[in-house]
Amino acid sequence: MSCELVINANDEGGRIALLQDRKLVEFHYDDSQNSFTVGDIYLGTVRRIVPGLNAAFIDIGYEKDAFLHYLDLGPNIRSLTKYTRAIKSSRRNASYKLSGFPMEPEIDKLGKIGDVLKPNQQILVQVVKEPISTKGPRLSCQLSLAGRYLVLVPFSDKVLVSRKITRKMEKRRLERLLESIKPEHFSVIVRTMAEDKDVAELDRDLSALLDKWKNGVEKLTRAKPNDKIIGEMSRATSILRDMLNETFDSITVDEEETYDAIKGFIHKIAPDKEKIVKLYNGKSKIFEAFGIEKQLKMLFGKTVNLPSGGYIIIEHTEALHVVDVNSGNKSSREDDQESTALKVNIEAASEIGRQLQLRDMGGIIVIDFIDMKKSEHRKQLYAHMKECLKRDRSKHTILPLTKFGLMQITRQRVRPELNIITREKCPTCDGTGKVAATIAISDNIETQLDYILTKQNAPSISLNVHPYLHAFFTAGFPSRRIKWLFKYYKWVTIVKDTSLALNEFNFLNKQGEKIELSV
Repeated sequence: MSCELVINANDEGGRIALLQDRKLVEFHYDDSQNSFTVGDIYLGTVRRIVPGLNAAFIDIGYEKDAFLHYLDLGPNIRSLTKYTRAIKSSRRNASYKLSGFPMEPEIDKLGKIGDVLKPNQQILVQVVKEPISTKGPRLSCQLSLAGRYLVLVPFSDKVLVSRKITRKMEKRRLERLLESIKPEHFSVIVRTMAEDKDVAELDRDLSALLDKWKNGVEKLTRAKPNDKIIGEMSRATSILRDMLNETFDSITVDEEETYDAIKGFIHKIAPDKEKIVKLYNGKSKIFEAFGIEKQLKMLFGKTVNLPSGGYIIIEHTEALHVVDVNSGNKSSREDDQESTALKVNIEAASEIGRQLQLRDMGGIIVIDFIDMKKSEHRKQLYAHMKECLKRDRSKHTILPLTKFGLMQITRQRVRPELNIITREKCPTCDGTGKVAATIAISDNIETQLDYILTKQNAPSISLNVHPYLHAFFTAGFPSRRIKWLFKYYKWVTIVKDTSLALNEFNFLNKQGEKIELSV
């Protein structure tokens, strides 16, 4: 299986698409203005204690106070608060090392938050869930810094190995190795990608995480309330950190600054993969060239078609997501109802597994599969769904089918669900339902073209239009474009752009900038 990462950078951050065998499996907005992403560490202020919830509300600068439950304080919260006070008062001279630091006793698992935190107290907190709907961020005081192979957890003293590493000898090797190199009062969680890695690679990753912690401690000495102490890396680099492996064969970026940043990051974590990073210089938009724009339009609607004629319908409510599986015209192609149901359900399970990751759907998902009578078929479907979500990085639980043919899935939600509007508002009527004659659009384009080429005397221009209009202007001989060449003695480059509605078009100059005019 080949993996490609395509990054469309812009001033707001950019769009990131992960393709497997040219099929879109993950899509992310990397919003540079979003200050509250999962993994960020802030210096928060306790606003109020709520004994009934055994929780506190913390001000970290968001419009709504963030939520911190007692169970998310972590056993060593007293050590963390003591260290924070010491660093803020510079009594420890901003030392990031915890060796020799007198640890406080662990808190009671069944204790009360009012015994640990007080109003107006400053505390280091980490975002574990981004603001969703009307809720503020959710926080934890169990700080962790994620690397490529390791996760560093301060104020603890353990070595834990990923459960996905199943070989006992390899587990023991990693445990002994990390015990020998980890600093005092730091726990290390060994990630799945660390399997079979040598000590040099693991030590390099650990050193990078310690440097990150050191920079955060230095920033803490002069930090004010609500300041970000340690920031998570961009969405693109975090995807590469977590997923980059031998199957990746291409990382394509359309902006030079982002290209340099990605290449520098790859050089640090996997120098042998540096050559797969490419800068896109094509004339059409990068998402157009890779066919991503079309997939986005087709995959984010309420109804998603399956290859053999069936389809699924995805509905969203405040509490859960509901997916209905329908056979469509598939029923006419099979010999009996049971085999039809099994084939459509298997196909639907593959698409649903993809949709959960693509839309980043979280919470409770209920799937209404087509009824199947045979228990072995229901077991086969259950096993297939587990296989489809095997590569899903979010924590999830899948329950077997009920006797009503329903499957229930819970999936960790740490950021708002991605929703892309696939229905376009008519640019001519602005949603009123009444439009001018579509033939007028070609006349409008030619009027503006005449103004640009004769009045402005533009040396070189290109025209971005819907594929239907592209065909209208370029098909046949002599085509409309050929006639423009004879009339103006200038060649007009016409580019297909499926992100445009039928009545939309853009003129671009030689530098690729949009020409703004009204004729």
